[in-house]
Amino acid sequence: MLRPHVLVVDNGTLSLPQLRARLEDLGSSTAAVDTASLPPRLSGRYQAIVLSGTKVRAHELDHYGPLIDLIGNTDVPVLGICGGMQILAVAAGGHLSPGPQRVGRSEVHVDTGEPLFAYVRPTVTLFQRHTLYLREAPAGFRVIGRSEQAPVEFLRSADGRLTGSQAHLEYRTDGREILRGFTRFYR
Repeated sequence: MLRPHVLVVDNGTLSLPQLRARLEDLGSSTAAVDTASLPPRLSGRYQAIVLSGTKVRAHELDHYGPLIDLIGNTDVPVLGICGGMQILAVAAGGHLSPGPQRVGRSEVHVDTGEPLFAYVRPTVTLFQRHTLYLREAPAGFRVIGRSEQAPVEFLRSADGRLTGSQAHLEYRTDGREILRGFTRFYR
C-alpha cells in the first residue's frame, strides 16, 4: 500500500525534523520545501499540505504570496501550525495582535465533534511558542479550539479543507494525536 505524500512547507520553524518525523510515524511520507522553493501546482503529487511555524511575521503577505496562491489553487487538505495557521488566517482577512510570550505547555479546550480531535479528550495539553495571537476567526472560518490565553487556538474553514493550530503539534502526546486526526483528512 502506498503511503500518502505530504508537502511540508518550511516557513523557518526550528522544529522541522520533529514535524516530519511525527507525520512519517503516522504513516505518511513527506517532502519539505521552503517558501521560496514551492512548486506552482501540486499536480497530484501530494495528498495534503502542512505549513510549519514561522520566524517571519505571518502578516507579510507579499512574502507568502506564492504559498497563498498554491493553497488557493489546490483541493487537498491544509494544516497550518502556529505561524502557518496565522498565514491562513491573515490571507483570509484575519488580524493578528501581540500578546504575552508563551513558551511551554498549555491547556487547550477543543471541539471533540471535529474529526481533527477524534483521538483526544476535550482538554489537551499542547506546546506553545509565540507572541502573536488571532483574537477571532476570519470570515469563512470558525473556532474549534480555545484556551485562556488565546481565543483562537484552532480554526477550520467552512468547507473543512483548511485547518489551523496555534500550538506546535510536533511536540507532546496530545499534539501527535491531533496530527493523527489530520491524517484522516487525506487517507
